[in-house]
Formats: sequence, C-alpha cells, structure tokens
Amino acid sequence: MLPPPKPLPNTTEPLPYIIIGDSAFGISNKVLRPYARSNLTKKKKIFNYRISRARRYIESTFGIMSNKFNIFHRPMNTALPNTITIVKACCVLHNFIRERDGYRVEDTLTVEGFQELQLNVNNNIVRTGDMIRDKFANYFVSPDGSVSWQDAIDSN
Repeated sequence: MLPPPKPLPNTTEPLPYIIIGDSAFGISNKVLRPYARSNLTKKKKIFNYRISRARRYIESTFGIMSNKFNIFHRPMNTALPNTITIVKACCVLHNFIRERDGYRVEDTLTVEGFQELQLNVNNNIVRTGDMIRDKFANYFVSPDGSVSWQDAIDSN
C-alpha cells in the first residue's frame, strides 16, 4: 500500500505517490510511465528524463541488493507486512556489510530483472493517470520543481 497523497515541495495540491514504469507498463493513478517518444515537447522530454533517471537509480539499487541477497531472485511468497520487513532487513544488513567491508564492485553486478507487471486498465484510470503525469511534468518545469541540469536534455 502506498502512503496517502502529499504536496510536492513548495506546492499545495496533494499528488499521489506513484510507481515508475517504462513504456511496457500501462498508465494509471498508481503507475506512471514516460510520454510516447513521438512529438515530445520540452516539458515532456524533461519529464521522461527525470522519471527515467529515478527508475535507473532504483533498478541499480535493486540489482545490488539482489546480488547480495538471493531472496530477491524469486517472488516472495509472504504476507505484505513480512515482505516489507524482509526488504527493510536486507537494506539494514546491506548498509552494515558495506560499512564493515567497504565497497565491492561484484556487489554492483546485475541479475535478470523482475517479471513484467501486466495491468488491465480501463479508460477512467488512464485519464486519471494522464492528468497525474501532466501535473508532475508541470512541476518539473516550474521554478519550484526544476533542477539546473535538466535543460540540457532539450539539446538531445
């Protein structure tokens, strides 16, 4: 379960916490994916770049964790509270081992990814997802949500 919606920094409208997917995922009010690659405006390019960067960071982190702990090589057949506890425990153990042993390049090697999530999405949810994605995109190009390096994306 995701936390309740919360305003982004320096805004008042609460936006939902989201799961970032790639173009293979359907868009919904819980899962956002990049805009389609054709006819992208600067705002859409910046949105795609920002969520793509976040997604790569998380994928890399989970790759490191799955190389260290075999529990991440298969689906966890546990109740959600136990799954959350297992993931948190692995994070704590990872940090402890990293502090004790230092950085090891073999811990950063990746393994095969997760199974693709299949979503059956009706039109109402898609419209809600599109609106949420547009709100995030607007925030990313606003003075409150922009970062200095994102404008370089428009030169590509």
